[in-house]
Amino acid sequence: MDPLSGIAVFTAVADAQSFTQAAKRLGMSKSSVSKSVTRLEARLGARLINRTTRRLSLTEVGRAFHQRCSRIVEEAEAAELAVNHLQETPRGTLRVNAPLSFGLRHLGPALPEFMALYPELRVDIDFLDRRVDLIEEGYDMAVRSGALDDSSLIARRLAPNRLVTVAAPAYLERHGTPAHPKALAHHNCFTYAYLPNPGAWQFQLDGERRAVPVSGSLHTNNGDVILEATLAGLGIALAPTFICGDELAAGNLRRILSDFEAEPHGIHAIYPHSRHLPLKVRVFIDFFVERFGDHPYWDRA
Repeated sequence: MDPLSGIAVFTAVADAQSFTQAAKRLGMSKSSVSKSVTRLEARLGARLINRTTRRLSLTEVGRAFHQRCSRIVEEAEAAELAVNHLQETPRGTLRVNAPLSFGLRHLGPALPEFMALYPELRVDIDFLDRRVDLIEEGYDMAVRSGALDDSSLIARRLAPNRLVTVAAPAYLERHGTPAHPKALAHHNCFTYAYLPNPGAWQFQLDGERRAVPVSGSLHTNNGDVILEATLAGLGIALAPTFICGDELAAGNLRRILSDFEAEPHGIHAIYPHSRHLPLKVRVFIDFFVERFGDHPYWDRA
């Protein structure tokens, strides 16, 4: 039996002034309780309890030890109650990392509704595209778009992440509409810094995913900046529909090369592996799985 268990048993005996009553309280046999106290005394090298056939009493050392042990047991019981309480209702602080454009467009607008559902939960959310180390930097979870890195983290899909090739009507009128991905070599293509290979866009060619070299006058780490340059008619973008969906629906952008689009990646919630997933993480993920799903609102148009 571990030291804390021995202390808890001794405290129960001292409080009840009885091995029999302590055994009933702890759900143990009387002999197990007696052996636990005997092992504790042997480890400490001191007698804690005077035993007689009629009654027991604490020794002077036992009384001093009991005073300290009582506080330890009370703190342990309070800690257990706190954990159980947190598991009943989401409380505390939830630290989340999320990509900037997706976060501002789709997580941010939904946060008031989420927070109204869980008023005792504090949300601490950072919007940045840099891939953070969840454990090293103290995040409970992150939202990631695109291909996932191989890691020990657990991932749950929130929504598909469809990349489409788009351009403004004005650009296509001036420069023509490419009919094949290889024709992009003759066009001004804007590149996104956080793609695994920004200068090589992925397309489905001859039944398999292949990389097509591209280049252009704008290279940036923000998808909304690329969107603005594309809307201005300056070039072509490979953009996620969660950024460009409204502009496509409004006719401000046109989708090109749709016959060659690669299979979509996903938008995932990721979190460290744990035997018990914290309730605050679970409710956040469940909320956005229901809100987005396999056919998110930004793809419906």
